[in-house]
Amino acid sequence: MSTGTGRASAGTSRRSRALRLGAARDTAAVRHVVTFLVVAVATVLVTRFFLAASGYPQVGGGDLHVAHVLWGGLGMALALVLLLSFVGPALRSLGAFVGGIGFGLFVDEIGKFVTADNDYFYEPTAALIYATVVVLVLVVEALHGWRRHHPAEYLAVATDRAVAGVAGGFTDDARDEARALVALGRGEPTADEVAALVEAVPPDDVDVPDPVRALVRRSSAWFAQTLQRRWAAVVVVVLVLGTALGSLLAGLRVLVGDVDVPTWVGAGIAAGVAATVACVVVGVVVSRRGRPEDRRAGAVWVRRGVLVSLLLTQLLVFRALQWVGVAGLVVDLLVLAALGAALGGDDERRRTPRSRPGRTGT
Repeated sequence: MSTGTGRASAGTSRRSRALRLGAARDTAAVRHVVTFLVVAVATVLVTRFFLAASGYPQVGGGDLHVAHVLWGGLGMALALVLLLSFVGPALRSLGAFVGGIGFGLFVDEIGKFVTADNDYFYEPTAALIYATVVVLVLVVEALHGWRRHHPAEYLAVATDRAVAGVAGGFTDDARDEARALVALGRGEPTADEVAALVEAVPPDDVDVPDPVRALVRRSSAWFAQTLQRRWAAVVVVVLVLGTALGSLLAGLRVLVGDVDVPTWVGAGIAAGVAATVACVVVGVVVSRRGRPEDRRAGAVWVRRGVLVSLLLTQLLVFRALQWVGVAGLVVDLLVLAALGAALGGDDERRRTPRSRPGRTGT
């Protein structure tokens, strides 16, 4: 993109190659991808429960069996059709939800496709599904967690919001959100034009329901507010250490031969637990210094410990005890969500003076 004024060239010179190619990251992408993954995991659990309760029925009769991997493929195809057919962010939450159901039905049958005899009950299936989710989480972290959003990306997202507003109008909340995004993109070549577009979008009092977004906002606000209290921080530490203890007991069972899996699984669990405990101890020590930045640094260290548990320890626990590891997974995810909400709320408060001007239009 070499056209434009000298000012534009100066602005684009600081951008990554992906951004220069037009691949701007959506600030709401993590919410959509997390929705996709949570729905996928829930679909796997519900499917397994339903099939076990109904005696694993054959769908089709005779020589035919319509495997639910086919329904999963249809679900993912429907999600793609939704996302590719409409302009703007209006249907992204629905696409993530439908795609999650489809992917859950698809990945639940992974055992059939890694075994010579198409064994749905292949013993490491739970660990394989978990590993698949972990890989996707790492991809999301690589895309959205390692690098801050460029100001031009905020402008691109604001424009994306305005695209939907041109057709359906803006509620007051939607316009305020778009203004905040424009404010974060100030100094970029097209900031004034995007601000003018946001202000030109007609008003609309009818807000399109987005249950996922509403749930995320309310739960994030609750987590962020609750973790301001000292007792809540203690509960978080106890939960993380309790999960680590449960995982360690599972690892010890492997090491003494109570569970028929390779001993390296038990050694890996023990190593993961040690890393998690070390991160938590560092976090507690750092946070006890009392300053706000120290408390934030402590929360970051605890979050690192939870990530070690999620990405390593619980994966191996699943390999050793199959679905018993669900309890540790649920606790780790809740703690990770709570810490993410608290850290995200702190980031929002730090940038509030810059991101909430009165009117940003011209």
